Amino acid sequence: MVIIAATIDLHLPGVESLKEKRSILKSLIARLHKEFNIAAAEVALHDAWQSAALGVAIVTTAAGHGEAVLENVLRWIERNRPDIEIEDYTQEVIHINLD
Repeated sequence: MVIIAATIDLHLPGVESLKEKRSILKSLIARLHKEFNIAAAEVALHDAWQSAALGVAIVTTAAGHGEAVLENVLRWIERNRPDIEIEDYTQEVIHINLD
């Protein structure tokens, strides 16, 4: 089993309240789960209006597949959510031997 754990740092230009930020992130997280069947949550920068850190987890059988899914997630955000800017991302690949 392979787990890809990633943090995606986001900039939300034009957001003027935490309520607006939460609405945008809730919508984004639900859509990512629906489109890619991944787990996602806001993991840091909770009180910053125009910044967010999104944690993403992908469970798969091959690291290459998980990394491809993460790349597709990043491209999807860039293409479908012009109101959200990806500033940076980090990823960690965790291999778990189940034998």
